[in-house]
This record gives sequence, structure tokens and C-alpha cells, in this order.
Amino acid sequence: MNKFFIFLFFFFAVTVTAIAQKRVLIFSKTQGFRHSSIEKGAQVLKQLLDKEKITSDHSEDAGLFTDQGLKKYDAIIFLSTTGNILDETQQDAFVRYIQSGKGFAGIHAATDTEFDWPWYNGLVGAYFASHPAVQNAKIDVVDRKHIATKHLDPVWWHKDEWYNFKDVKEGLHVLMNLDEKSYNGGKMGDHHPISWSQNYDGGKVFYTGLGHTEESYDEPAFQKHLIGGILSVLPRK
Repeated sequence: MNKFFIFLFFFFAVTVTAIAQKRVLIFSKTQGFRHSSIEKGAQVLKQLLDKEKITSDHSEDAGLFTDQGLKKYDAIIFLSTTGNILDETQQDAFVRYIQSGKGFAGIHAATDTEFDWPWYNGLVGAYFASHPAVQNAKIDVVDRKHIATKHLDPVWWHKDEWYNFKDVKEGLHVLMNLDEKSYNGGKMGDHHPISWSQNYDGGKVFYTGLGHTEESYDEPAFQKHLIGGILSVLPRK
């Protein structure tokens, strides 16, 4: 009987440990413009994930994108990636990864990535088209129940580089919308989503257009936005 209880103790201990030990890949490879905020962003993301007891790796090695290489990760973060960063074999592995139920979070220039890959356009939700100078703008928080935005007031003023998007996917769950009347250079009109979520091809997706400046990663409200978005895409075990 004692052996039985000992077995149960170790079984549940191992099970709880396995559930707690989630792992995330922060991927920031660039083949186009490179944001100076990448290193700061990766550092802050690792700190935020550490607080949630989530292990993280930061890499720019596309060779990780194999079935075996991605298997250990519960989610992948594209941190201001740019250009064509994966070859066809790596793309196929990424597709299978998402189809297996894993998560994806895109930050800022993740929409300035893989313009010739329609599946990725569907995943990230839109493509970068242009941007004006860095400036303050009014963000209307559309969904204040989502974990990435529930800490925010209905209106959030934030300074960043505001992307205009093209090829915006229909059906995105918009979390925040830009008020183009509050800044110069907006080209999308009243419907200008700047953060959204969705379910896509078996996995969960979060994207935020914020994160151009190094200073933004020191802002508590933005940090909560980031970690909330990442937590929202992690698969439940």
C-alpha cells in the first residue's frame, strides 16, 4: 500500500512538473531592415517569461525549423523578423508545427516577413505596407477581456511606429484599433487594427504592431500586453 502511494506521489509530481515546464522560442532573424530594439525586446521577453516560469530560447538560426527542432517548443515568437527567413523545407516544418496545435505570437515587424508565402500571411494576419514617423497615437482598446488587453483602459495613448497594413485577413479578432485622427500618416481609415488574435490552421495566434522602439519595452503596460498575448497562444496540456 505504501509503495502504491509513493508511486502516486511521484506520478503526480512528474505530471505537474511537465505541465509547468513550458518552453518558448524567441526568433528574430532578419533579412531586411533590422530593428535596434530586437536585443532589448528579447531580453525583456525572457524576463517576462521567467516570471511565468516559462523557459525560453532566443535564436536567429532558421535551422531550428525542423520537426525535431521545434518539437520542444509550445509557442514561437517572431520578434521583428523581416524578409524571407525560412526556406521551403523550414516553412513546411513550421506549418506542421502550427497544425499540431502549437502557438504563434508576432511582434511589430513580424508582418514585414515572408511576403511571398500566402500561408504565413494567413497566420500573421496582415502584411506591413508603410509607416509614418514615430509619434504618439490614440489606441482604442476594443476587447478589454482578453488577457493581452484586460489591464488597459478603453483608451491607451502610446508612442510607437504605426504600421499601415495591406492584405488584412478577414475575420481577425481585433483587440486594439488605431484612431487615425490622433496622429499623422494613417492610411487605413476607421478600421485600423493594431493588435489581434485568431485561431489558424490548428494553432492559436496573437499579433501586436507595437514594439518598434527600445523604450516601449520598459513600459509596464506594454510588457503586460506582450506577456498576455504570449500566454494566450500557449496550448493547454
